[in-house]
Amino acid sequence: MGEFRMPALGADMEQGRVVEWLVKPGDYVHRGDMVAVVDTEKADIDVESFEEGVVAELLVEVGTIVPVGAPLARITQTPAAGAPVAPPPAPAAPVPAFAHGVPTPAFVSPPVRQLAHRLGVDTDVVRGTGKHGALTRADVEQAAAARSAADRPPDRPPAAEHTPAPKAAPPATGRVRSSPRARRVAEILGVDLTAVPGTGAEGAVTETDVRSFAAGPTVAEPVEKPVTAPVAPTARPAAAPTDAAARAAGLRRAIGSLMTRSKKTIPHYYLSTTLDLRAALAWMEHQNAARPVAQRLVPAALLLKASALAARDVPEVNGFFTEGSFRPSTAVHLGVAVALRQGGLVAPALHDADTLSLEALMERLRDLVSRARGGRLQRAEMADPTLTVTNLGDLGVESVFGVIYPPQVALVGFGRVREEPWARNGLLGVRPAITATLSADHRVSDGLRGGRFLARVDELLQKPEEL
Repeated sequence: MGEFRMPALGADMEQGRVVEWLVKPGDYVHRGDMVAVVDTEKADIDVESFEEGVVAELLVEVGTIVPVGAPLARITQTPAAGAPVAPPPAPAAPVPAFAHGVPTPAFVSPPVRQLAHRLGVDTDVVRGTGKHGALTRADVEQAAAARSAADRPPDRPPAAEHTPAPKAAPPATGRVRSSPRARRVAEILGVDLTAVPGTGAEGAVTETDVRSFAAGPTVAEPVEKPVTAPVAPTARPAAAPTDAAARAAGLRRAIGSLMTRSKKTIPHYYLSTTLDLRAALAWMEHQNAARPVAQRLVPAALLLKASALAARDVPEVNGFFTEGSFRPSTAVHLGVAVALRQGGLVAPALHDADTLSLEALMERLRDLVSRARGGRLQRAEMADPTLTVTNLGDLGVESVFGVIYPPQVALVGFGRVREEPWARNGLLGVRPAITATLSADHRVSDGLRGGRFLARVDELLQKPEEL
């Protein structure tokens, strides 16, 4: 019997709240399957299972706050290595989706359950066409399509006909059907989900519904509303920023506590240099001339790739200091600092950044920033960074001397790209340049190795075609 425990999603995390379970007892999970959504003080994180087997019991209810390492679920592990791996036992004969008019739960794999969550489909009332009545992706998609067709309003009748009666509201179940994203947005905006009309499948409340409701009252379609005496509109609850403000305050406290510990325990040293970007920007402009707008490169991609390659060449800045010793990392997972809309920042990882092409790095960077600001990060992205990079150039900052994020041993900072006067062979000119800084741990490296890292970044940017 194995256990699924509350993971540590960063050095500053001490506890987390279970926002949603993506599995239920009886589900079969593989290693890497998403099993729960956990709310940290920074973001909602999709957490995967490190065990393979059948979910035997959920030990923590949704909404419960538990410390890191606390057991969340029990998993009956698969047979010993070498034995055939099979899903949980099923009845000898296929189980019908309905028995005596009552829905019979069918086996639903975690990926299919996640799809059902996104589409607002109730898996308990859908007939499974898979083996032994198991639900498949096609079953869920067909159920969502059928529900959407049923919910689509009929064509407007001729003027001579009477106005049809209003569409009946979905039956009350005691729980508002909504997507995890809709609940998260509602929490941030201070919106009561029970007051939001849902337009999704089976009346589910979507993110668009929440945002539209928060923006203000909408005009109902005439076809949906019977002709009655004018009625004063129901007052929309005032947006209560308490939850969002409390979350932002908690995030600031967590960051402050971690940075205080970092400054107290890590002997920082700082270096800076000016990087000549003439070759890099000229090459980038030439490449972008032949690319669609959506696929064009930006200077940040070149800086990240150069930092990753330099970290591979100078391993003293890439790894973790734990239990009194330095453990260099064989992979380069760049933590990219992302400012959150509600305040604070996170630094999720671009995995194996040194092996990515510039195009792949750009694509992953866009996706990572989008999901970070939308609160849809995964556990590994928060726990795995080996070196953090921060770029405040877009804000006009010229240099960044950051604080190391433990247990990492270095942080790289980049400022804005600027034009500066430059002298060579007695002649004056103007060149694009940027200030690069390094904050590093003196227990692991010194000015010699730190300076070599910055020099290597500069060398790589002079040959951008090799990045």
